[in-house]
Amino acid sequence: MARKPKIGRPTDYKPEYCDRVVEMGKKGLSMVQMAAKLGQARNTLDAWGKKHGPFMDALTRARTEAQNWWETEGMNSLNKDKFQSSVWRTSMQARFREDYTERRDHTVGGAITVVVSEDDKAL
Repeated sequence: MARKPKIGRPTDYKPEYCDRVVEMGKKGLSMVQMAAKLGQARNTLDAWGKKHGPFMDALTRARTEAQNWWETEGMNSLNKDKFQSSVWRTSMQARFREDYTERRDHTVGGAITVVVSEDDKAL
């Protein structure tokens, strides 16, 4: 039985990209910067991660390394005269939303009262 030809462009994924993204993460690079350095679109990295388990693991490690880099830079800069805490905070909230975005509870206490008019009852 003849094999069906593959449709679409062949993947640019290479297993050595796993080590490369982790190294880039250690330098604090964002996922967009990593994709650009690999000559790819940002969403391509996500697609590779879904298709290649080792690459997904590498992306996870790269994000951890990048956050570590940014946190270390922030800690080392806290006592410097030119440290701009608001810029650092905004950057951290944008880059690492899960850990740096403020969460507020918007629970409203009390019961909800529904008022039904006589006209509505007729319907």
